[in-house]
Amino acid sequence: MSKSTHFYGTSVFGQLIKLIDPKIIYGSTQKHQSDRYVKKFTTKDHMISMLFSSFAKCSSLREVSGAMLGLSGKTKHFQLNHIPKKSTLADANKRRSSDVFGSIYNGLLKQYGHLLSDSRIKDVINKQIEVFDSSTISLFKDILKCVGRKPKNGKSKGGIKLHTVINVDEQVPKMIWFTSAATHDHILLNKLKLNSNTIYVFDKGYNDYKAFKLFCENKTGFVTRIKDNAVYDTIEVKSIDDNIHCGVEQDEIIEVQVKEGNTYSKLKLRKVTFYDRVLKRRFEFLTNLFELRADLIAGIYKLRWQIELLFKQLKQNFPLKYFLGDNENAIKIQIYCALIANLLMTVIQKTLKRKWGFSNLVSFCKIHLFNYIHLLKFLENPDKDWQKTYDELMQPTLF
Repeated sequence: MSKSTHFYGTSVFGQLIKLIDPKIIYGSTQKHQSDRYVKKFTTKDHMISMLFSSFAKCSSLREVSGAMLGLSGKTKHFQLNHIPKKSTLADANKRRSSDVFGSIYNGLLKQYGHLLSDSRIKDVINKQIEVFDSSTISLFKDILKCVGRKPKNGKSKGGIKLHTVINVDEQVPKMIWFTSAATHDHILLNKLKLNSNTIYVFDKGYNDYKAFKLFCENKTGFVTRIKDNAVYDTIEVKSIDDNIHCGVEQDEIIEVQVKEGNTYSKLKLRKVTFYDRVLKRRFEFLTNLFELRADLIAGIYKLRWQIELLFKQLKQNFPLKYFLGDNENAIKIQIYCALIANLLMTVIQKTLKRKWGFSNLVSFCKIHLFNYIHLLKFLENPDKDWQKTYDELMQPTLF
């Protein structure tokens, strides 16, 4: 029988690391001076070790160090120069700034932006739609302040809040910002870059009339849900055309009061009431997009679900339940490396012509992390070798 046609001289993990341009690592290292006073365990070695932890789903420093010590002779394929001991990795997670990993992530986002982007939605709206939200990751120690009441024993857990902005046509975070879990969501509004070519979509936890006024002044569109206790005056009830989706029940122009210091001003907005027959729920949307169809407003808000899927994808496929350090910097590094791993797997998924579920791809890479098979060729036709072997066995033999 013939040899495997999928054999390759670099392991699966090595092929994943090769997706990262060394210039990005070098540039980020120089920018943040992250290798200053470092003799052996460089930023690149640190990143590769933490990516190994993400793909192998390690839950402790001892597990990462012990598993990597068994890679002797295989490290040249992914250019790891120094295998860390437990104490070395712990010190690096504590002392090396997490900002350098954020910079590497942003560099990769620029490198693969053309591959990740799907412009079909932008072509319809003629504007870039961005969704933002936050997700809280619970910590076992009180490293960062968490929300909620303290338990009876007085020992509270910590929590880190991951504030994220995504383009709906990219499915990976465009911007990440960390705070303690107790920080209110609407602080993220101050971090946004407002421009007339962007529509922001967010839930009603971010309701802030002062921010909405700023959106309008900068001609930046937004779609959100109105709060249940919102106070407003109805100025006009617009007629609903026959070609509008039957779920649209009402389309109104309203005025709200904006408090700025001791003064009040009025802000004109649009409220669209939509009944979803599938969910059997009524939604009231608030927006400053006066020209778009009412049913399109509901459709734009529905895109917000993509960021919920992203948070679910990150938490299910990468180790964000057990952290390798008990300090804020180590936690941020682990989250950034999980985001880098998520981006690399998204690049693989987008490159393939054959459809693969994201979780299946991550599981496959974990199982075959140090097998020497050509990743893309195998994923395009995983049955090729088995079919070839079967055909050879079924050939008639002459005695």
